Amino acid sequence: MKIYIAGHRGMVGSAIWRHFENSDQETELIGKSSKELDLRNQAAVADFIASEKPDVIIDAAARVGGILANNDYPYQFLMENMQIQNNLISASIANNIQKFVFLGSSCIYPKLAPQPLKEEHLLTGSLEPTNEWYAIAKISGVKVTESIRKQFGYDYVSLMPTNLYGPFDNFDLQTSHVLPAMIRKFHEAKENGHAPVGLWGSGSPMREFLHVDDLAKAVGFAVRNRLEHNLYNVGSGSDLSIKELAENIQKVVGHQGEIQWDTTKPDGTPRKWMDSSLLRAMGWAPEIGLEEGIRDTYQWFQQNINQIKEVKLT
Repeated sequence: MKIYIAGHRGMVGSAIWRHFENSDQETELIGKSSKELDLRNQAAVADFIASEKPDVIIDAAARVGGILANNDYPYQFLMENMQIQNNLISASIANNIQKFVFLGSSCIYPKLAPQPLKEEHLLTGSLEPTNEWYAIAKISGVKVTESIRKQFGYDYVSLMPTNLYGPFDNFDLQTSHVLPAMIRKFHEAKENGHAPVGLWGSGSPMREFLHVDDLAKAVGFAVRNRLEHNLYNVGSGSDLSIKELAENIQKVVGHQGEIQWDTTKPDGTPRKWMDSSLLRAMGWAPEIGLEEGIRDTYQWFQQNINQIKEVKLT
């Protein structure tokens, strides 16, 4: 089986690559860096897919970031994500590729949807304004894969993971998500004599987190099985407050200073907890607990801190 993983150098794509590399020695993996293949370029993507003709395409490529990045760059988050996914999907259809895994995010669901979030809640209410641009792009991808299943009968599936973290995460404080940003802030404060750590919001929102290696196993499961539905949530099954998350990370990092909450900054969605029972019923389940996952991620951060600073801060 020949698998093309778009975005194979990112946190999600690299985890998927490791999963197939370690679990299926007969699988041929294909990956191209953004310098080698600009996924926003329709002609380049079409030529590449026509030349390689993979059996499976996994779309783990996206422009991603936290609240600040979504707010500051709405056009890029909307347009570039649609370009990437549309180019890959249209090239897949043109080359009769019948297996495609599209990866999105829990932010596709309405801000005030009932908890836990179910697949059926899609398009039932307004989105969270702080990340609506990324969400709209991903919703369009979900509906495109659904239309392909309906019209052509191809095995195209959309997996919507909850908040992800793990090795190769983005630790840039301007563009990162909450968990890696906290790891970096607590680490640097510890190195600076356990200085106080300032965090956005009140700490009250509830969030669910999934280690990226567990998502990679879900992708592997979707590739190896023909799933009945188009859309599946992928989550850990439990959530905690941002305040509890901060305290857990502070403990793992070993920071002994004060946490200062800036309540003038937005909290975002009050709660995001996903119902992953549909995929669990098919046979997938997460294996990595949150504390174990934070320790694993912090260890990776420490081992790669020089490269992270060089790449992200210059």
